[in-house]
Amino acid sequence: MAGKLYLFVVSLLLFQSTSTKVILFFGDSLTAGYGLSPEEAFPAWVEKDLSKEGNKVSVVNAGLSGETSAGGLTRIDWILRQHIDVFILELGANDGLRGLPLDQTRNNLQSIINKVKSKYPKVRIVLAGMMVPPNMGKEYSTAFQNLYKELAQKNKAVLIPFLLEGVAGIEKLNQADGIHPNAEGHRIVAKNVEKVIKPIL
Repeated sequence: MAGKLYLFVVSLLLFQSTSTKVILFFGDSLTAGYGLSPEEAFPAWVEKDLSKEGNKVSVVNAGLSGETSAGGLTRIDWILRQHIDVFILELGANDGLRGLPLDQTRNNLQSIINKVKSKYPKVRIVLAGMMVPPNMGKEYSTAFQNLYKELAQKNKAVLIPFLLEGVAGIEKLNQADGIHPNAEGHRIVAKNVEKVIKPIL
């Protein structure tokens, strides 16, 4: 009897561990939570909120301040050494702020997605849409925003239309630089993410 009980407990633990969804956020300073503690960054809030609602999730924050799409491509193989169920790609903003060629950004992001799909064919891909300031020129700004829509459609990925919706341009929700959200802003960003990923968990 004791042996059967032991096997049951072991089986239950194995089931619980395998049923936990690993969500990996791969991005730049926005994901990393620039200027804040890791617990204040939106990926941490996503994990807390989803867990409170009974979802078995484990969030990995792979954000790196200053990261470009090219930089992300060089480190993605190392990141993929661990299993993931949901991959949230938040890169490209630094490319846009530097006015880098859109084809270059598009190709880098597509290459990252290809590597993720190749390693984990069943992974769900989520793209965090971004925008650039209007001073980059209307043509560039529009094409930059559409880049995420095109990649989402091409890869059958879930799209967060604009990660900083309800936060960008609002002084009280951003740090002194006017670019990075403060703690309150990150809570709103977390809600933007949660609305999109809840249906796919």
